[in-house]
Amino acid sequence: MESRSKSHTSDAITNLMQLKPDKAALLTGEPLPVNRSEGDRVVGGTLNKSGVIHLRAEQVGNNTILARIVRMVQDAQGSKAPIATLADRVSLYFVPAVMCIALLTGLATPTSIMVGTGRGAQLGVLFKNGEVLQRSEEIDTVVFDKTGTLTHGTPVLTDWIPVGDHHDERELLQLAASAEQNSEHALAEAVVDYAKKQGIELIQPESFTAVQGKGIEAQVDNRTILIGNRQLFREQGIDTAGMDDVVTSLSESGKTVMYIAVHDKLVALVAVADTLKPEARATVERLRAMKLRIVMLTGDQEASARAIARQAGIDEVISGVLPDNKGFVIQQLQNSGSKTAMVGDGINDAPALATADVGIAMGTGTDIAIESGDIVIMRGNLDGIVTALALSKATMTNIRQNLFWAFIYNLVGIPVAAGLLTLFGGPSLNPMIAGGAMAMSSVSVVSNSLRLRFFRK
Repeated sequence: MESRSKSHTSDAITNLMQLKPDKAALLTGEPLPVNRSEGDRVVGGTLNKSGVIHLRAEQVGNNTILARIVRMVQDAQGSKAPIATLADRVSLYFVPAVMCIALLTGLATPTSIMVGTGRGAQLGVLFKNGEVLQRSEEIDTVVFDKTGTLTHGTPVLTDWIPVGDHHDERELLQLAASAEQNSEHALAEAVVDYAKKQGIELIQPESFTAVQGKGIEAQVDNRTILIGNRQLFREQGIDTAGMDDVVTSLSESGKTVMYIAVHDKLVALVAVADTLKPEARATVERLRAMKLRIVMLTGDQEASARAIARQAGIDEVISGVLPDNKGFVIQQLQNSGSKTAMVGDGINDAPALATADVGIAMGTGTDIAIESGDIVIMRGNLDGIVTALALSKATMTNIRQNLFWAFIYNLVGIPVAAGLLTLFGGPSLNPMIAGGAMAMSSVSVVSNSLRLRFFRK
């Protein structure tokens, strides 16, 4: 600004010297002789070397020559070239337009998320935050827990098979049910319910230990009771080879087989079946139609797991997985490049739900599973999984539409508002019309977002 002021001042002085040299000397500091032609008038800057001069000021303050020169310089500095006027017009529209772009961009995303999550709640699907909506759209693999998720989770005892002829069947059932009554597992409940229906009175065990993912060990009536899967019995050194054919046959029919031992001796087999939810197969087919990979993850033996998987239409099965290893399996899928959603309902599913890119918890499951999940299917119906994933895709598509139209509108509108068309003889954009157009663009974004309210299952 200083150099610019000096330049304008210098130009003004040069012009003044050409017109009135005597007055220009006021600024250069050079002394002027008395101007004889002025008669009794004395020009400012005149040197008096002898005698006394009595002066009377006729013009003071803003009316002096110096004040006029200052005004002239100020006017020169404050004047605007035509290009500067164009810049002002651009600023007049550009700044509000950029602010509107930011507003529209911000409006496009939260409005869609708000409507999408609200519609999900109406359909029984709870998204815990907007980030989950975006991650859900990227899912390419859905992993199902079996018990309580694909199945009802309330298995019933279907087969009781004594081994040997040295034990009373009712007594064995009493020992097994008494040992299982302190377990929270669904298979244990099936044994206890069956015994109660048979009118058998249970005995409170002296001790009870749950072996995670394998079975239980208890002391009942001074006898050691061991109930669990083949892995547990192998670890305890109990021979089960003689029953392999029977176990295979039961497992292939979709039943879960448990071994029962008294004092480390195999005395019986018990088979428990959990029926598939009626909507399971249709849900799997709809997910497969969405180009998703479907996997069933369970701690059951492979034969029984594959029997249930066949009923559900699932080809890929990962069986025999302990609860604390489910999260590790999910990590392996992720490391292979899969964007994974885990669907579960139980306590042992919580680590996998938390590890997955998106955890989908059944609302009928345990509190810790619901807490660990990113999406909660409130009614516990498998249809909600399809709804959740489809709604996430619809919401993200809606957001992209909003962003596209917001940017396209401003990409066209800003140059017009800045006067681009006037350079080619075209019209300028009236500020009132521009303001109305901006308002209408906001209405368009909101209206497009509200279309999500009509999303159907």
